Amino acid sequence: MTDRMALARQFLATTEWANAESSLLAGDASNRKYYRLGRPNSAETAVLMDAPPEKGEDVRPFVHIAHHLLGAGLSAPRILAGDEIKGFLLLEDLGDALFARAIPDNPALESTLYATATDALVALHDHAPPPGLAAYDPMLMADMAALAVDWYANGAGKADNGARQALHDAMHDLLAEHAAEATVLIQRDYHAENLLWLPERAGVARVGLLDFQDAMLGHPAYDLVSLLQDARRDVPADIETRMIARYLAKTGLEKQAFQTAYRCLGAQRNLRILGVFARLCIRDGKRGYIDLIPRVWAHLQMDLAHPVLGPVARIVTDALPEPTPVTLKKLSEKCATVPAL
Repeated sequence: MTDRMALARQFLATTEWANAESSLLAGDASNRKYYRLGRPNSAETAVLMDAPPEKGEDVRPFVHIAHHLLGAGLSAPRILAGDEIKGFLLLEDLGDALFARAIPDNPALESTLYATATDALVALHDHAPPPGLAAYDPMLMADMAALAVDWYANGAGKADNGARQALHDAMHDLLAEHAAEATVLIQRDYHAENLLWLPERAGVARVGLLDFQDAMLGHPAYDLVSLLQDARRDVPADIETRMIARYLAKTGLEKQAFQTAYRCLGAQRNLRILGVFARLCIRDGKRGYIDLIPRVWAHLQMDLAHPVLGPVARIVTDALPEPTPVTLKKLSEKCATVPAL
């Protein structure tokens, strides 16, 4: 038994789940792990989050944001028990019906799921964000966009010492002009593998929310981009168009400004994801993320087609290689090598 497993058992011994059987439910791009707990002679289940502090994890932001989301009438997991010092939470089990599974199982549901997830953002944005959130401001967003050079371009062998600063500066100026508003809570990973379908609930509570502990203050368009430009699945173009229109109709925001911000934030987000996915392979040994890069690149190209993104598009064309099989092979060959990029 590992030290973490022993600590988990000590934590569970203080709860009603002391004798529960556990099975690994999921891990993610972080060091967190999740286990489903079940008790003999009972259909009731719960979820154990294992977030080791010694690996940089902290459950307190999850608790803070979960309480806020629940207070807004949304379906975050209820916190049943916790040990914030040792990094354990006992959570309500919201089931397995991730959007990413529910849609292939019943394609006719796709439009309903995306409409409800869009409405959930409208409901969230109607509530003042909780105190203490840092702002995802243009400077930080530009830093994150520059990861595309740090890890993706450099990892593929296309090093350019001036490209990082040029991309950073162009992205910063663009965001400062068109998407600097930071007025709502953004979950930052609001997509089909973090959303659950709970049809037995009503309204926006039918959307179960996961992986929101990195929430910040941001622009209202950010999570909508995350939802509709999904790195892990293809969202039909007509759904993207209709959901943007749906959000605008329900919020009354000005169409042109919002759509411009949407494209700027889409470019920023997709540049960041290119860098993060390359880093997950090169530094952390998670090769599977390389397979997702072509979809992210396609999203980026759609965003860069917006007229205001011309300066960024020119830098991307010069500085970032297309994700051809040769480029992806170069990245894959560096898996787990942790070079000093």
